[in-house]
Amino acid sequence: MQLKDSLQSATARLTANRTPFPRLTAELLLMFTLHCDRAYLFAHPEREITGDEAKCYESALHQRMRGVPTQYITGHQEFWGMDFVVTPAVLIPRPETEHVIETVMELARAGETGGNQGAARSGGVRIADVGTGSGCIAVALAKEFPTAEIHAIDISADALEVARSNAERLGLGSRVQFHQADLLSGFQPGFFDFVVSNPPYIGTTEKDQLLPEVLDFEPHSALFAGADGMEVIRRLAPAAHAALKPGGFLVMEIGSTLAEPALKLLANWENATLKHDLQSLARVVCARKPDPVGGK
Repeated sequence: MQLKDSLQSATARLTANRTPFPRLTAELLLMFTLHCDRAYLFAHPEREITGDEAKCYESALHQRMRGVPTQYITGHQEFWGMDFVVTPAVLIPRPETEHVIETVMELARAGETGGNQGAARSGGVRIADVGTGSGCIAVALAKEFPTAEIHAIDISADALEVARSNAERLGLGSRVQFHQADLLSGFQPGFFDFVVSNPPYIGTTEKDQLLPEVLDFEPHSALFAGADGMEVIRRLAPAAHAALKPGGFLVMEIGSTLAEPALKLLANWENATLKHDLQSLARVVCARKPDPVGGK
């Protein structure tokens, strides 16, 4: 069968299966099968698909039609302009999480803490990424702050293996230190300038609102945090307060329904602020640990 016919057939099957974005999915899985880019697909429509390639493509399509996320089939997801390996041991990086990186960069540029951007580039800043998962946040921050000290923390050994692999693949393995720990346990008080996190924030009562491909395949430990979604955040906030230097910042991704309880939880912090995503939904909350000497 020719490439164009395989693509057309796959798109029709995915459409009939009500798979989201059927044409794009068919293309991505065919690119994965042939180890090529999209330009190749359009440049060689009459290229014959070999028997082995047809079997590989069929296997990928079958997985997707039963709900397996495309990223777990291909093993890859782009984040912050970099290609990250993903496995079912880690949450699939989302574009919305890039707002965490943007917020840290904004705070650093503004010099809101002793960890300004100049200090970050001279090695004066320590950043903790709590619940690092694939390592996407830690690695992106290592890229943006070339001499900052980055610590990637996760309770899951499997997740840390994926994160460490990503840092190495992207040439930033020497820039990130990895720790298996629960939140910030094991770090001395006042150690960090920034604590960042994309913690679990979905309530177990919200399970029926999730797409089946998320609920059935992504790690529940990275998704759910008690009935109201605040279980981990309630523990993380005081842990971050202890681990941060005076004037340091906590930057967390949250679900839009958690804006009010998250701000309430940070009432004893300074400058607690919400950042919104491109859909105008509350996506990131950041707050400054009071500095009793030089604070605002």
